[in-house]
Amino acid sequence: MMKRIHPMLLMLLPLLLSAAIAQAQYKISGTVTDNKNQPIRGASVYLENTLDGGTTDSLGVFRFTTSEKGNQTIVASEVSHETGGLPIVIMGDVSGIVLHLKANAAHDLDVVVITAGSFDASNDKNKTVLKPLDIVTTAGANADVVKAIEMLPGTQQTGTENGLFVRGGDASELAILVDEMVVQNAFFSGPPGVATRSRFGAFNYQGISFSSGGYSARYGQALSGVLELNTTDLPDKSTVNLGINMAGLYASGTKKWKNSALDIGGSYNNLTPFYGLATTNFKFYNVPVGGSGNLRYVWKPKKDAILKITANSSYMTSGIAVPNPYSGVSPTANTDTFAKQFSKLGDTVNFLTRDQYYYTNVSYKQLFKDKYSLFVAASYSLDQTNNAFGSIPIDETDHRTQFRVEGKDYFTSRLNLLVGTDVQSYGISKKFDNYFSQGFTETIESGYTELEWTPINRIAIRPGIRYEYSELLNKSDVVPRISMAIKTGNHSQVSLASGFFYQDPDNMYLLAGLRPGMQEAIHYIANWQYTKNDRTLRLEGYYKKYTNLVFEPDNATVANYDPSNYRVITQNTVVNNNGYGYAQGLELFYRDKKTIKNLDYWISYSYIDTKRKYQNYLSEATPTYIADNNLSLVGKYFVDKWQTNFSATYSYASGRPYYNPNNPTFLGDKTPDFNNLALTVAYLHTFGKWFTVFYISIDNITNQHNIFGYRYSYDANGQVTSAPPSPIVPALYRSIFFGVNMSLTQFKKDEL
Repeated sequence: MMKRIHPMLLMLLPLLLSAAIAQAQYKISGTVTDNKNQPIRGASVYLENTLDGGTTDSLGVFRFTTSEKGNQTIVASEVSHETGGLPIVIMGDVSGIVLHLKANAAHDLDVVVITAGSFDASNDKNKTVLKPLDIVTTAGANADVVKAIEMLPGTQQTGTENGLFVRGGDASELAILVDEMVVQNAFFSGPPGVATRSRFGAFNYQGISFSSGGYSARYGQALSGVLELNTTDLPDKSTVNLGINMAGLYASGTKKWKNSALDIGGSYNNLTPFYGLATTNFKFYNVPVGGSGNLRYVWKPKKDAILKITANSSYMTSGIAVPNPYSGVSPTANTDTFAKQFSKLGDTVNFLTRDQYYYTNVSYKQLFKDKYSLFVAASYSLDQTNNAFGSIPIDETDHRTQFRVEGKDYFTSRLNLLVGTDVQSYGISKKFDNYFSQGFTETIESGYTELEWTPINRIAIRPGIRYEYSELLNKSDVVPRISMAIKTGNHSQVSLASGFFYQDPDNMYLLAGLRPGMQEAIHYIANWQYTKNDRTLRLEGYYKKYTNLVFEPDNATVANYDPSNYRVITQNTVVNNNGYGYAQGLELFYRDKKTIKNLDYWISYSYIDTKRKYQNYLSEATPTYIADNNLSLVGKYFVDKWQTNFSATYSYASGRPYYNPNNPTFLGDKTPDFNNLALTVAYLHTFGKWFTVFYISIDNITNQHNIFGYRYSYDANGQVTSAPPSPIVPALYRSIFFGVNMSLTQFKKDEL
């Protein structure tokens, strides 16, 4: 039986513990200098494998206390110098420590950095062209990360389709990742022919890397590029955020402890006010209504380790009368019964969408002794849609599970080796009422290694190799990749990249039970970049060759051709890997934040020449989603006196090809040019403790009636009628959106 402790001892216990702790605290102090004995300011100094440490002042002096004793190692690190350390013995206070750090050219602001095919938006000053806040404050993007990326070279403007179209590739050729894990269904579900937003909240990411080609060996299954989003680490402070706008309202809160933080948020969306003021091109008989919730926990168990756990879910429903994507299908066409059945319904059909989405991601990263790093992650997503096309229900379930483990050995500041593996299993099941059902499950096992080497200050080389095995196709591939950069001056460099990239056939073929082989692309990229005094000029050229694309020989005839992007492939469709194509182009990016105070602007231009023969194409042709010329002008100006930020964007794209059955040249006609002018105004004001931003955004100010193609009607004999073709247009031409954001944390002017 436990003896009862005297109350007086309980009262004295905290005092005794405090005294013991006080006696165990030792003072550690010294200086950090460079190899010329000059003090280094802002260096982190700490005892290895502990949380005890401090930061040097302007004289390079550090001071901190610790309860550790005996043999220890004290370490100093600073971004522009190599990390250094010394063994010390703590038996009491230790002073007079001197740590010398060598200049680290590999981290200097003017050193060579590989940039071929890549735009990075992060806090890494070595690579940044755009920062995350640049992404979310771009007029016309409506705080949609993917939409903002369309203002960069190498992309196409979209108005009626979801996805990011990169350098001649369609939407399926780009992979979107969060913390290195592939995201299944990155866009909200919607009716055919109506583009929807991506699922990514604008303020949840500290780094955004967009690669339009030649990307790292750690990623695969993307013929064109990758968009990688990195979530924020430990926040600076606890805060509360509230917002209301024309699409709904939201609330979120962050509670920060010493080494951990918890984020909780939720939103309710109802677009009745928005569509009440907007003139829509389609009838919403049920306006979009839904909600979402998110939970996130971050923990730093030690200085060089971090655990992130993220979970979110959303629900959305809407009903809209949309153009029938099967109305252009000839009743005599050699296509599936499902498409023929819907081709009789007329030009407009009611489409009901109900979408439930769940996503979770867990990752852990740790650096050991400034020499080794370990990254482990797992993710799971589930997307369930219960739609109805007219009176016919269409149910779909998508799921993906992924595991990734990778380690890195920093041999020296100039040489490191990455080795990793990942396994992902994903699948889709689809049911079209009683007509038929389709489905597949694929598992891809991968291994990769990549070496980063800076032999001298002016040269960086990154060779890599990737292995992939597809269980569904029972095929494997080993592909090499390499990129490098050569410094041509104090502020300029040339970058080169090349490699092989493989990808499974499009999901519509796998759903039908067809098993053609992997598709292949080879990238060749070269760029020149000049950066000085907040000005960046970047020129890039590329050539991409496609081979082994999936091709449908029986449907690639005038009699059987179906122009619909939403056609359904069946198991009777004949396919092979005889498709091919190419894409080549030139791109320019210029940004200036220096010339005029408070003005920040950039210019993005792309020219592309691309053709391909794949799927059911009648001949080699430029795809319907390609505009040869794309231009974006983005400007942001902050007026200090008014505490107001003005952001404007002008986007232009030349006409896109479309199918005209009266023209013997396949995809020989083009739409009118695309033009869009957008403006966002944000005003900062304070109400008590609440920092508040009022904002209004106007998209397509001049109300341009942009067209993305045409649909032709057919008679019962499969002949084109004399009726004028129907233009394919976005859900809205012009839109106005306003709202209010409130936070207990002060906004910065560049966050507006």
